[in-house]
Amino acid sequence: MKLAIVILNWNGSALLKEFLPTVVECSSNHQVIVADNASTDDSVHWLRENYPDIEVIINDENLGYAGGYNQVIPQIDADVLCLLNSDVSVTNQWCQPILKEFENDASLGAAQPALLDYKNQDRFEYAGASGGFLDQLGYPYCRGRVFDYLEMDHGQYDSQIEIDWASGAALFVRKKAFIEAGGFDEQYFAHQEEVDLCWRLRRLDYKVKVFPDARVFHLGGGTLNSLNPRKTFLNFRNSLLTIVKNDGRSVFWLIILARMILDGVAAVKFLLEFKVKHSYAVLKAHISFYKLLPSFLKKRKLLKTSGMLGIKNKGVTSIILSYYLKGKRQFL
Repeated sequence: MKLAIVILNWNGSALLKEFLPTVVECSSNHQVIVADNASTDDSVHWLRENYPDIEVIINDENLGYAGGYNQVIPQIDADVLCLLNSDVSVTNQWCQPILKEFENDASLGAAQPALLDYKNQDRFEYAGASGGFLDQLGYPYCRGRVFDYLEMDHGQYDSQIEIDWASGAALFVRKKAFIEAGGFDEQYFAHQEEVDLCWRLRRLDYKVKVFPDARVFHLGGGTLNSLNPRKTFLNFRNSLLTIVKNDGRSVFWLIILARMILDGVAAVKFLLEFKVKHSYAVLKAHISFYKLLPSFLKKRKLLKTSGMLGIKNKGVTSIILSYYLKGKRQFL
């Protein structure tokens, strides 16, 4: 089975220089491709000078994570794709356990390795930790990461299990399944598009799994760090859009209402922490959500959305209640 490792780049010359050498060294049996989102730095020049054997596919404009990958994936001859962030360090044979499972299980649609912190390699990393889940209100969280709380890795999440979503920082996906599901939703631009994709894959009866025996180290914040209000805007807006599009329960409007109230609480919290730009980003996220709502209701109708569909999280009703009121930190 043919694997292509695809790294999306936008003005990430410094990251490529730091992280690409380990990817090339540890992935010698597989094709490495850089998809460039119309960078204006020296990324493409540096790649062609230093890695002439790496294929570089150049997009005409910055299409974001979703559009950038959608543009290049149809051009790639591979059975399985690893969509790898440019700020990820890998280890020898890091992708073999996952690729083997794709070969053995035709129903596997997407997967991720365990993501650990590049700067503190005994600790899980925010972007995906050891597998992603959704609570009954559609809030995403991970084994090893809940909100900003990151666990140390003591082997507590070493099991290979089915999950609700796999991290876009190191997302393995069967190309056939990706195309069948319609690819990424480009209206997301960036952030949480992998949650939406995995939801659609599961609707098509594909499995999504985590393989902690494969491990990578993620720097995080390579494009937008947690201090950037743009990231706050995209996360709050896109999470609401994902519920509208995919949550088929008859009470989904009540879920949206509850989420928007809780978003208001988060905005007040940002104000109290003197993070005025983040509070304003929540407001802008809601305005943008209303603007996009008609098109996402159309998508919901086309998908014939029904039921919550495959929550794998052992019945966590609300991650907010579990974390803040019950003090629960681990979800084994």
